[in-house]
Amino acid sequence: MSKTDFTDLDGKVLRVFLTILEESSVSKAADRLGVTQSAISHTLGKLRQVLGDPLFVRSGQGLTPTERALSLKDPVQRVLDGMRALTEDRPFDPLSEEISLQIATNDMPRELIFPPLVRAARAEGVRLQLGFIPSGVPDPDLLRSDRCQLMLTPLPPDGPDIFQKRLLSSPLMIFYDAERRTPPKSWQAYCDTDHVAVRFADGRSSRVVMRGVDQTRIKPATVTLPHFNAIPPFVKGSDLISTDTALMKRGPLAALDCAPLPFACDPVSIYMVWHQRSANDPAHRWLRHRIEALAAALQD
Repeated sequence: MSKTDFTDLDGKVLRVFLTILEESSVSKAADRLGVTQSAISHTLGKLRQVLGDPLFVRSGQGLTPTERALSLKDPVQRVLDGMRALTEDRPFDPLSEEISLQIATNDMPRELIFPPLVRAARAEGVRLQLGFIPSGVPDPDLLRSDRCQLMLTPLPPDGPDIFQKRLLSSPLMIFYDAERRTPPKSWQAYCDTDHVAVRFADGRSSRVVMRGVDQTRIKPATVTLPHFNAIPPFVKGSDLISTDTALMKRGPLAALDCAPLPFACDPVSIYMVWHQRSANDPAHRWLRHRIEALAAALQD
């Protein structure tokens, strides 16, 4: 029988367990949670003692979960969800509580929405802590596992437990260097032009947002990059072009010239996405309302 009382397992301890399980590393779990490796190791030792199982064993450069650890993933997530639900109807004052969220988004929404949000919150005295991970083509498991609590993406994942709301819409534009070239004037010229594109971690291209056009006719990208901020150095001073939303001109692609596409293409919508467990959380609602207000201002 364990010598440690099960009531030692508070929400922070259970969150550490899930983070180690997702990261397969004590050091990565510490980085994600913003604590020291020794604090994570101490918590893991407590868990091992309470549960009577090693939970994780070293394998190469990482940790491999035991069968016991794998079997605990869903029950522990349900416990944390239940603890979060206890706060749903509580009075909420953003000035008296710390608001901490992990957000999955790509370069443009991150740069246009969140800097002014953080500045305004700090000016008001709100203790706001935000962490960011790239969303790419997002997987709903990012939200279900609580690896992030909010997404901003043009490609919202589906699921009965996944909520979404459209924030804004923006037409696609051609970004180029006007000192080196003019933009393509026709569909065929566009298809024959050398492009720069972003390729997400799962291998899909940023062109996935282009709707209503035959992408098989477009020349394969000459340069593929991991994020949108890397585009300007390749386009500037060259005859390369990039196709991205008009809002990119106010964010990562501000240094480039832009022109409308020479063919019809649907505009791109950006959605805010969250898991049902966060739907009624007052801090989460507060942040969503602030994001909506800033997004609305971008559309004006």
